[in-house]
Amino acid sequence: MIRALVEEHGPLTVEERRRGRPDDAYGALLRSIVGQQLSTKAARTIYERMLALFDGRVPTPRQLIEADPDEIRAAGLSRPKISYLRDLAERVEDGDLDLAGLPELPDALVAEQLTAVKGLGQWTADMFLMFHLGRPDVLPVGDLGIRRAVERAYGLRELPDADKLERIADAWRPHRTLACLYLWASLDNRPGAGNPG
Repeated sequence: MIRALVEEHGPLTVEERRRGRPDDAYGALLRSIVGQQLSTKAARTIYERMLALFDGRVPTPRQLIEADPDEIRAAGLSRPKISYLRDLAERVEDGDLDLAGLPELPDALVAEQLTAVKGLGQWTADMFLMFHLGRPDVLPVGDLGIRRAVERAYGLRELPDADKLERIADAWRPHRTLACLYLWASLDNRPGAGNPG
């Protein structure tokens, strides 16, 4: 089934694989928090408004911690998201989350460290592994877009649950990340349709 999607969509460019995400780990995680439960367009707009508070640049953890929460809220962020951003900033500032060391860790440990941050769930960890760290064999079982694309591509009667999706995707190893890019493309969709956080 994946072969047909590859033939239909052809090679994916590096930019298609990165999907416009920030290059630095901290910026990528900030962007992930801002974008939770939002359309791509709304997330981009709010993220740009937040960056405007910091002269158009990703704020350092210290800058974010010291920023007035009401100003950040005025950019369009909810109180819970502000608390998530601050938790991330505090963990990075305190050294509890060593972003520079994440590339050296196995996927499960990266996910464990990221999901310890308030507001970062397994879906966000999977997206970080796929798009920031470029890990080749990640399957975001919580992504509604992936589940919907598998349902359609495999002619299933209903959305596959995590176990069924894992069984189907076993044949895609060790390239499940690439398979997911083709599945999203089959929906003419971007990662995050049904982003649970």
